Amino acid sequence: MEELVIRDAEVVDGSGGPSYRADVVVDGGRIVGIVKEAAAAGCQRPKARRELDAEGLVLSPGFVDMHAHSDLALLRDPDHSAKAAQGVTLEVIGQDGLSYAPVDDRTLGEVRRAIAGWNGSGDDIDFDWRSVGEYLDRLDRGIAVNAAYLIPQGTVRALAVGWEDRKATPEELDRMRQLVAEGMEQGAVGMSSGLTYTPGMYAQDAELTELCRVVASYGGYYCPHHRSYGAGALEAYREMVDLTRQAGCSLHLAHATMNFGVNKGRAPELLSLLDEALAAGADISLDTYPYTPGCTTLAAMLPSWANEGGPEAALVRLADEETAERIRHDLEVTGSDGCHGVPIEWDTVEISGVGDPALVEFVGRTVKESADVRGEAPWTTARGLLLADRLAPTILQHVGHEENVRAIMRHRVHTGGSDGILQGAKPHPRAYGTFPHYLGHYVRELGVLSLEECVAHLTARPAARLRLPDRGLVREGYVADLVLFDPATVAAGSSFAEPRTLPTGIPYVLVDGRFVIEDGRRTDVLAGRAVRGTARA
Repeated sequence: MEELVIRDAEVVDGSGGPSYRADVVVDGGRIVGIVKEAAAAGCQRPKARRELDAEGLVLSPGFVDMHAHSDLALLRDPDHSAKAAQGVTLEVIGQDGLSYAPVDDRTLGEVRRAIAGWNGSGDDIDFDWRSVGEYLDRLDRGIAVNAAYLIPQGTVRALAVGWEDRKATPEELDRMRQLVAEGMEQGAVGMSSGLTYTPGMYAQDAELTELCRVVASYGGYYCPHHRSYGAGALEAYREMVDLTRQAGCSLHLAHATMNFGVNKGRAPELLSLLDEALAAGADISLDTYPYTPGCTTLAAMLPSWANEGGPEAALVRLADEETAERIRHDLEVTGSDGCHGVPIEWDTVEISGVGDPALVEFVGRTVKESADVRGEAPWTTARGLLLADRLAPTILQHVGHEENVRAIMRHRVHTGGSDGILQGAKPHPRAYGTFPHYLGHYVRELGVLSLEECVAHLTARPAARLRLPDRGLVREGYVADLVLFDPATVAAGSSFAEPRTLPTGIPYVLVDGRFVIEDGRRTDVLAGRAVRGTARA
């Protein structure tokens, strides 16, 4: 007898088609039977050792977070309710060009310092891996939800070239090609870049194209955080489209927003650019989070030259009065490349987390608010905080536009990604609320998307991008990564005031056919594993 039958669920199967009422049977981690309208038809209903009454609930595939920063959180926090409680059953990590494999001892330390604001210092983690394959093996020991990995181009460059702003030598480029090929062979699904973060931003297009050719040869995709989301946003999007077309590589645009005042109302221009490329045969997708503020580190706002050489070099420059004044001028007058070519507005930059608990007074305030309290210029406050916290502060940047958010999420290649940073005392609420916020606010309350459309955006469409042949749909033979939610009550509990509040209306989540959320509570099940790409070079 099978393990589980979910009775009388309203199945929204991920295809985008109309829902239907059915009994769904799960056994051995797979969907083994779907009996439509079983009760109404009067047919023999499937039996199992456990029966779950799903009356009033929608059954859908588990949600895929196409842009997650849980690289260490999956290891340090077995509970991981931040994602499991949202119905997320698969996260794509290794984002924005910086993560923890492939590394050697030198680059591991450098990367840990550079992205402590995203993932913490890692002092509580046993870094017993160096290669992509070894990191995926570590995930296979048991995690809350599944994870796929993107090779981080910035980490690869740090390993082969260093943190200097210069062109790679032919030998260094060969080394980077080798590292990317090895990562793809070991199970990565593609490659990410952070082209406003050092050292990845120092790569010229020709270098990126060569690496994308390697990714394409293994059937993977390129996921860039491109060179500008501000003053040069459209040019930066076009650069990525042209680059991947030349490389013959699939493109997935990370957190595809149009932010800052210069881009208010300009989402249709981006979508027109994408439609033109799609019509010409390009393979493009994108992800967004359903909020207007962005989230990153305070150090990321600095001009690239200030970060050249790595975190320790940046701290030396910040400590020097003359150099710090040059940094301020780039930030406040010129518009640094770290701030997307737009002069920084300190009243939009809210400190969301710090590494040193003694600095918690800054959390929840904008830099300008803290500066006003202290009776000093905002740059003085920001500089002092960066030095005191050794580049660890994270920020919310309130520079988005609701009309752009809604326009982009309607597009036919759109998928959902939280870009959720789980560190800090006051993280962005998207880390805990992205997927129920789509379903509750943008589907039920605003009607921006139909329920069937939205579920397709969050399930089948990302599974297709990841080339996963047995995930993302409610189909017989597919992996039983499933979520049951109440369409009348599902909502994000997280807010900017209380960002770690869990969602409502999602009572059951299954990973590999096992309940990780049951009756609205996290179980002790660790059913997640690394979901590896299929290398085919």
